Amino acid sequence: MQVIPIILAGGSGTRLWPLSRKSFPKQFLHLTDEDNFTLLQKTYKRIENLDDILRPIVICNEEHRFIVAEQMREIGVKPSAIILEKEGRNTCPAISLAALKSLELDPNPLLLILSSDHLILNNKNFLRSINSAIYLACLLYTSDAADERSSV
Repeated sequence: MQVIPIILAGGSGTRLWPLSRKSFPKQFLHLTDEDNFTLLQKTYKRIENLDDILRPIVICNEEHRFIVAEQMREIGVKPSAIILEKEGRNTCPAISLAALKSLELDPNPLLLILSSDHLILNNKNFLRSINSAIYLACLLYTSDAADERSSV
């Protein structure tokens, strides 16, 4: 089963002011000295080696579309879509839009929802958790599919 990463890159830029601003929220900043990646770039880099991963769908504010496209290009990633929000409507509507868009890529997608403004220090444990979740989702999907076939 293929995994479609959904990267939530909206944000108002108010929590880390003055570093972060409305026009340049924290997910677009280089906040650590360990590498030269922004939080948005780190979000994708964390998962880039997962098996069966498709190109990400990124959701951002309309005014950040060029920043998102450029930062993804810098790490060699061409998102399958960049969904633009005219104004932030919080997480649930953003995920819903991405889920609808993902149906154009795969009739039964497995979505991996990622927030681009998180700093995750233990990537090994993070990936272990994701792989466990993918395994369980696939197990439940094949079990449900078998149940449906047997009831026909």
